Amino acid sequence: MPKPHPEALSFEYHPDDLRAPNAFLLMLEGRAPWEWAALLASLPWMRSLPRGDGHPVIVFPGLGANDVTTVPLRRFLDGLGYVTHPWRQGFNFGPRKGVLERARADIQALFERHAQPVSLIGWSLGGIYARELAKELPDHARCVITLGTPFTGHPRATNAWRFYEMVSGHSVGADPALIEQIRRTPPVPTTSIYSKSDGIVAWRCSVMEPAPLAENIEVHASHVGMGMNPLALFAIADRLAQPPGQWKPFEATGARRWFYRGQKP
Repeated sequence: MPKPHPEALSFEYHPDDLRAPNAFLLMLEGRAPWEWAALLASLPWMRSLPRGDGHPVIVFPGLGANDVTTVPLRRFLDGLGYVTHPWRQGFNFGPRKGVLERARADIQALFERHAQPVSLIGWSLGGIYARELAKELPDHARCVITLGTPFTGHPRATNAWRFYEMVSGHSVGADPALIEQIRRTPPVPTTSIYSKSDGIVAWRCSVMEPAPLAENIEVHASHVGMGMNPLALFAIADRLAQPPGQWKPFEATGARRWFYRGQKP
């Protein structure tokens, strides 16, 4: 009998049984500066990627981060021809009053200004915003791309939940209905980029079940460096270049097989 695809085993667990990454993986988060250096070294090659079509892209930062952390990603995409926008709400301290309303208004304004849907990219907690806003505004969202976002599993299967409770004023896991809502996949092309060596978020928390418009792409990256990791940025550029209405899953073929592992729907 043929062996199942390794990623198929990812769903043979109960989401609430997941645990936060161990201390060793947490220590590996110190490699983020090397990912920045790798990005600088790879820029000449990265500039050869297909040019963007000029559609708008909004980038949501992770927990406790602000737009400064997404500058490398946004400049990279600007250089390819996309029109990127920061979230402009300062530090991301969780969905406090007015945060999601402001983000929703920004997406609607970009949609009207550019007369076309907006791609939503979210890093960690920012990916939760991107997914939920795409569910609310499916006609305004061209695609969703998340980086190390914990949208499934128990909310405490991260090493950041205590900080989240402290700065947001919300208790994680207090609303089972909200957890189930967050686990649902948006009705637009959705890509989850994750790393099995993520030291902040248990990697299985970032893996979606197969679906026609949902895919998972594994990269070798830290959590705090994922937004400037050249493998993650290459995958983002590839996904954004998909023509509207012609979305296809990421193909880890040829030389890509040495760097990526994905899960086909």
